[in-house]
Amino acid sequence: MENDQGVIVDLYIPRKCSATGRLIGAKDHAAIQINVANVDSTGVMNGTYETFAISGAVRARAESDDSINRIATQSGYLKNVWSYQ
Repeated sequence: MENDQGVIVDLYIPRKCSATGRLIGAKDHAAIQINVANVDSTGVMNGTYETFAISGAVRARAESDDSINRIATQSGYLKNVWSYQ
């Protein structure tokens, strides 16, 4: 929720799992969030990043490594790593 000045005033903003699209609850202590830095042509970080959130349910099924590879491939960070069989 925003106030009249446009400032977000919510105490808790839930995250969304990047792999499944489901909301990550406040009590999901197994969930992780990974920030992947953007780099320039010389390999130096330029100060921006993209955030991936993985829920505890995905991690419990041991699918987080495959999910991160799939998401990073779709975002353009990896090439020829993940393919659908």
